Amino acid sequence: MTLPSIIQSTRNKELHAQLLKAYSALGQAINMYQAENGLPINRTDLGGRQIKNILMKYLKTVKDCGMGDVDAETACIPNKGYLENPNKVEDIYKPYVGNTNILTSRIDDGQFILNDGMLILIEDPMTNSTSSLYISVDVNGFNKRPNRLGQDLFMFQLHKSNGKLLPMGAVDTDYYDKNNKYCTTTRNGEFMNGAGCTAKALYDKNFWKNLP
Repeated sequence: MTLPSIIQSTRNKELHAQLLKAYSALGQAINMYQAENGLPINRTDLGGRQIKNILMKYLKTVKDCGMGDVDAETACIPNKGYLENPNKVEDIYKPYVGNTNILTSRIDDGQFILNDGMLILIEDPMTNSTSSLYISVDVNGFNKRPNRLGQDLFMFQLHKSNGKLLPMGAVDTDYYDKNNKYCTTTRNGEFMNGAGCTAKALYDKNFWKNLP
């Protein structure tokens, strides 16, 4: 192996390990909520934007970044379209491949940083308690590259009825597709290409060998 390929392989192994750690930590937090309350998280009972406080209660948090769509001064990843302030910060995240940006509206309803540097980003629509709830994790922090969806930024989804944490791209998630159109190297212009990579990153042993 050449030196660049060795460096890439080492980085990918680290990202994989961090993803496994994030998945475990989020799952444990959700399980602790259930143990304490006697019931799993019921999306329809939560109302808008309560999941952030629930997760922060059970995870080791060092910084609350507020909400990307309203907290311009504290958000780690502001939603520029909502804030109407395109000069606030540079764009952070890209899709799995391509030179566009991901839809910031999928990660702007609550943000906080864990003690190991991981950044948690939540999509929890305040106006519709029956809509999908996403939990995304930048496993190596937003100050480290590649800052790409499906490479170091991974999405999860809470099951609407049983509160189970599902890796995005699995059956019953919004970005599941039997042809893997949300985790492919052939869709350069797709804003959310990479959203469906989480399940593959967790369960496909060849995934980390073939990152674009």
